[in-house]
Amino acid sequence: MIMLPILDRSMIQFCTIKTSMSPPPFGKDRGALRCHEHTSKLDRWLLTDRQVELVKRAGFGYLRLIPAISLDNPLISALVERWRKETNTFHMTVGEMTVTLEDVAYLLGLRIDGEPVIGVTYTTCDSVCIKYLGRSPDSRYTSGGMVKLSWLKETFSQCPEDASVKDLEFHTRAYLLYLVGSTIFSTTTGNKVPVMYLPLFESFDCAGKYAWGAATLSFLYRALGNASLRSQSTISGCLTLLQCWSYYHMNIGRPKLHHDPIHECFPFVLRWKGKHSGPTSNRDVSFYRKALDSLKHTEVDWCPYANISHTVIPDSVLNQLILGRSKTMLICFDKAERHLPDRCLRQFGMHQTVPEDVQRWERKTRGVDGGIDLSTKMELELNEWANRHLHIVEAEEDMDEGEYMNWYLKITRRLIGRPVPISSEFQRMNAALRDIAHVADTLSTHGMDDNQIQSIARIRYIVHEGLRDHVGSSTVTIAANSLDEVGKRIRGKERVRRMGSTKRRRKDDPEEYYTHTPSSQLCYSVINPDQSRVYHMAHDAVAIADQDHLSIPVALAPSHIVDGDAVDDLDESEYQLTVEVDEPKLSVLDENPRASRETILQPPLGHGDPVQQSTLAIGEDVACQNEYSVTA
Repeated sequence: MIMLPILDRSMIQFCTIKTSMSPPPFGKDRGALRCHEHTSKLDRWLLTDRQVELVKRAGFGYLRLIPAISLDNPLISALVERWRKETNTFHMTVGEMTVTLEDVAYLLGLRIDGEPVIGVTYTTCDSVCIKYLGRSPDSRYTSGGMVKLSWLKETFSQCPEDASVKDLEFHTRAYLLYLVGSTIFSTTTGNKVPVMYLPLFESFDCAGKYAWGAATLSFLYRALGNASLRSQSTISGCLTLLQCWSYYHMNIGRPKLHHDPIHECFPFVLRWKGKHSGPTSNRDVSFYRKALDSLKHTEVDWCPYANISHTVIPDSVLNQLILGRSKTMLICFDKAERHLPDRCLRQFGMHQTVPEDVQRWERKTRGVDGGIDLSTKMELELNEWANRHLHIVEAEEDMDEGEYMNWYLKITRRLIGRPVPISSEFQRMNAALRDIAHVADTLSTHGMDDNQIQSIARIRYIVHEGLRDHVGSSTVTIAANSLDEVGKRIRGKERVRRMGSTKRRRKDDPEEYYTHTPSSQLCYSVINPDQSRVYHMAHDAVAIADQDHLSIPVALAPSHIVDGDAVDDLDESEYQLTVEVDEPKLSVLDENPRASRETILQPPLGHGDPVQQSTLAIGEDVACQNEYSVTA
């Protein structure tokens, strides 16, 4: 076993790779999720003054002001990769972070205290639509207990000025159903909304007493948990909330505005209203994944609202902010999700301590039966919400966060992306071979004995043979990868992953892929699909030099290559590159055509490996996390 030398300028260094994340299966990075939010046509609703008054009374006066904001699918997808559904938090390199009730109040202006959003389920639309909208849609506009948003807009988007009180209420309820169905409760169906929300709008004053903000966060938590599964290709929920939360807390993908930030407008999502500028065409999931992998404490704004004037915030919102630190259960019909602010105390200006064990809870679903009052099936969750004011997390003085970080780093995985892609390894190997060949060809043999001269000759032969085979075998692969990357950047945006794109790739397809092996070493081989054999040319040359005590300084580029980009500030102590050499001579490793086309990447085992978080009570329904999640 030898170490492949990675030389920085004139000094030979050995780069240590300590990966904490296994590569995605089948050699494919996870693409961008399809993001479902349907705000683009909200401005086509022409509300009368009387309708606007009813919308305000129902608690949606600020939500209706929020414009359609262009979603950054790659950014949202990279955040999903770090989501942990056991704790409803993002596992960042700096600790846990999450969207809290406080964020919902500041960003959306929705009520976070009040009655739980829960009621009766429906499997048909006719009766409930006739009662609350005055008419029912044709069968082509319905699907079970859901109605198409397009029917609501086509039928109710314009209310006559002289409409009767009853017609006014019908049109306003239709707008509210469209509003929640296209924003805070958007579904992965694409263009439908459940009619079960309609009875909650029967009385507009009563609707204003519901905790719509808590329901919004519960819905988003559930959507993030579902999207974190590898089998999923879409995500729903209030993604405007998630994206703007990221903008406020991290300077990653944050757009440059053509105007000064609107700090004086409430809700605070309006800061990102208007046209944006700045390069976005080359920001794919890989870009954001690397940015999150290198996130530092100084790059996080833990309390982004502290410096914003609170004079524009309504008293009704300010009086509820205390619930942002409530350790409670969030409810939106069948979606009951835990709100755990004790895991992200720094977002409230407190010192972070090691959090308590997470109390296990059951994630329920509505089922297929209609006419069921879910409040009878969720008594425990409703009781916990009723006691929300009794579980406010308080600060602990003089706490050392070092203890928390020591604990956190043992139960998490810091890195998501691959440290070095295969194409970059080919390029680096080719450069190393050329440098070794140059040194061997120009090295003076004066003063050497016969054995050393013979070793130099062997090195020259092996390296030149390796260059010939390496170029012939890897050019196609490298060129294909390079063209594919250039194509992505030219197209201007990430190709959105479609349903069915995760089809398992056959191992005999003519391109490289990753597969797990029991070995704890990283084995890099040169692919030769035409001759079905793999050479360890450079490795043999280094082995010969090591055996004969020859010092051959090879000067490589000082920057480390990560996904084709130079990263000068990469901590080399974080990585270890090892190469297994079977024989100190030219050898064919495998005559099996299928095996010879494999490139095997397996993270080394050691003290850097993550361990299961001992404080989490994980049920079978929770433990099935995706291949891309952060922790084990």
